[in-house]
Amino acid sequence: MTDLATARIVPIVDPVRAGIASGWKVIDAARLEADRDLEADVVVIGTGAGGGVTAEVLADAGLTVILVEEGPLKTSSDFHMREREAYPQLYQESAGRQSKDKSITILQGRSVGGSTTVNWTSSFRTPAATLAHWRDARGIRGYGEAELVPWFERMEARLAIAPWPVAPNENNDVLRRGCAALGIPTGAIRRNVKGCWNIGYCGMGCPTNAKQSMLVTTIPAALAKGATLVYRCRVERLVAEGQSEPGDRVREGARIAYAEARGIESAGSSPGSHRIRLRARHFVLAAGAIGSPAVLLRSALPDPHLNVGMRTFLHPTLVSAAIMPGAVEAHAGAPQSVYSDHFLAADPATGPAGFKLEAPPVHPILAGITMPGFGMEHAKAMASFNNLQVLIALLRDGFHTDSRGGRVRLRADGSPELDYAMTPYLWEGARRAFLAMAEIQFAAGAREVMPLHEGASRLGSWAATKSAIESLPMESLRARVVSAHVMGGCAMGSNPRESVVDEAGRHHGMANVSVHDGSLFPTSLGANPQLTIYALAARLATGLAGKLAR
Repeated sequence: MTDLATARIVPIVDPVRAGIASGWKVIDAARLEADRDLEADVVVIGTGAGGGVTAEVLADAGLTVILVEEGPLKTSSDFHMREREAYPQLYQESAGRQSKDKSITILQGRSVGGSTTVNWTSSFRTPAATLAHWRDARGIRGYGEAELVPWFERMEARLAIAPWPVAPNENNDVLRRGCAALGIPTGAIRRNVKGCWNIGYCGMGCPTNAKQSMLVTTIPAALAKGATLVYRCRVERLVAEGQSEPGDRVREGARIAYAEARGIESAGSSPGSHRIRLRARHFVLAAGAIGSPAVLLRSALPDPHLNVGMRTFLHPTLVSAAIMPGAVEAHAGAPQSVYSDHFLAADPATGPAGFKLEAPPVHPILAGITMPGFGMEHAKAMASFNNLQVLIALLRDGFHTDSRGGRVRLRADGSPELDYAMTPYLWEGARRAFLAMAEIQFAAGAREVMPLHEGASRLGSWAATKSAIESLPMESLRARVVSAHVMGGCAMGSNPRESVVDEAGRHHGMANVSVHDGSLFPTSLGANPQLTIYALAARLATGLAGKLAR
């Protein structure tokens, strides 16, 4: 690892700014002064994990590519480790995106690189139980463990995904120690970093370019091969050949002629006056599990079984806060390096809701808006900030019949929202998650523990906390629920009655539309999704490149 004292005096080269200076084709759609037409072999809509990988694979195959991103182009020169700058610049709805009933806060990236620019680097292969369920319950073929190994290995090598050799920070070590005291197994999280300074501000964009996000890996590689990047550009709809007005019926098997887009301001949502027509032989949606269904819904493409936007899944995430006797400083050091899958052991289709345990980074603004309570109570919690330790439990969604996910819908202005209801099955899992996290925190030496629930308070013993959790009403807007993982909504499968795209990612009803992002998943994963998206996108893009090159 780079010595921090030495590294501070070494100038950090911004590879994106250097590339633009060298002649990369980059267009800020918000600054257009007239309508514009662009053309390529493939238009890739979205620049996150799926879009970035797809663009590189296609460009490597000699195809011309246009990458389209709704958010701004921000690079390491813009990353100052300040929440007040990062959330408006780099996140959907300034990190305030919520489910329709406002009960779940959803963190998603919105800049070049998508969520890979702001995620916490946790890299897991798809759990075996998830792949088996996809095969047995959803009829998906070709996605077994052995078949995906070459794609995982390829992307792990490409993005420097490897074990993290540095000892966990105190925030993560509390999870390790508490689990060890209770006989609960834990593991070490692999990270996609190279030369990491161990700063801990990954969620605000990496200022040293150590995080191997799409912003500094696949997107620069595609641009160096001649791809074009259009940012601050929202694709409003895909227009089929012969389609004149929005809402016109599109016949099944038709081809998309162009994508219609507009420039938008980086911090706003109002489209500009100038249109951009993006023409291509093929269109790849990689706008995420809310954005990709939204484009299809706005485009009125064939959807006879109303599958688009349905079965959209989260990892509904519960939070438990602890006050430790010593300093934790959970804002410093690798954000996530320890996990436990102990509570995912049950059969996902028949057992109770399982959950993955992790320890997230804690920064003041995000902590302040998440901690329950008001006035002096809230002030007291924030006064203990440096001693604050946090655990999260990510519920596995989409396997059990009582865990059906949510639905992406369009508001009157065409913007998307996720209608997602927590079922009794998930709430029962939430209560068990609160209990498990509190017991682990006390076993690690916590002085006080407080589940993030409007009815909870800080208590100083496991017995008192256990009794309190067992009596808490598990209801929306009382229990604080968050999620940084959105999946599904354009599910893959061989049966068009149950899916939107086939196992090659190709739209069932359109000849030249594919989906290459987490919206492909038929369920949630039960693990952080970035590595799965990387691997699936590499596989799907390689197949697409072969067909288009021919």
